Amino acid sequence: MKRRTLVLGGTAIVASSLAAAAIWPRRYIVVAARPFDWKGTDFLSGGTKSVALAKLPPPLFRTRPNCVVTVAQTLGPCHVNDVPARQDISEGKAGLPLRLAVRIVHAANCRPVQNADIEIWHTDHRGIYSGRDAAKMCTLSDAEAVSGLAFRGRQRTDEAGQASFLTAYPGWYEGRTPHVHCRILVEGKELLVSQVYFDDTLSDIIYGEHPDYLGRPPRNTRNDDDGLIPENAADHIFDFEKLEGGVLSATITIGLSS
Repeated sequence: MKRRTLVLGGTAIVASSLAAAAIWPRRYIVVAARPFDWKGTDFLSGGTKSVALAKLPPPLFRTRPNCVVTVAQTLGPCHVNDVPARQDISEGKAGLPLRLAVRIVHAANCRPVQNADIEIWHTDHRGIYSGRDAAKMCTLSDAEAVSGLAFRGRQRTDEAGQASFLTAYPGWYEGRTPHVHCRILVEGKELLVSQVYFDDTLSDIIYGEHPDYLGRPPRNTRNDDDGLIPENAADHIFDFEKLEGGVLSATITIGLSS
């Protein structure tokens, strides 16, 4: 069986394609940089056009996640209504191809939440949100961004509480560290609005070396400078795996309080 490596909480753990090894980092209160033996040029560029989600290996989650309640955060001015249900949310836009997989559980007992409706949204590689109904501060009145709904989508979780999206690594914008928004409804009731974050070290690699992100000024906000990132940020940062073919996989377990 082929062995795969998941970068987890500052520790690279070796895992099979079926289950991760039970090696756990300490719980950090502050954001800690994690080691990545990767280069930005290791990954594909130009978006998801050449990537088939069905042909990627199953997402690799922690076998024993920290089943804690994910901190609620503001919906923000960049949310829009009537987001389509789809897996590839990139609409052909540029960026490093990213398979983003979430696992939703009841925090009290780690039971998966089946048929939860999860919506995500984030910026393009330029740090701009899409959507005609988003605030101008989000789209910067960019015609390309306003005309579509790129990097927005929703899905239902399966029996394991999981859902996967095909997207691209988000770009930064002034005052915020890179992040993905999420909104979760169960049986029509909104149970959580939150944000999930990226490791600073990985963002440095991608923004500094990947061809789709070059040419922009250095970002001015890192995780420890962001005023909205939760204090216990370790439970709100994706785990990562570099897949063969140059696709990045990010996974996170989201815990609901009810």
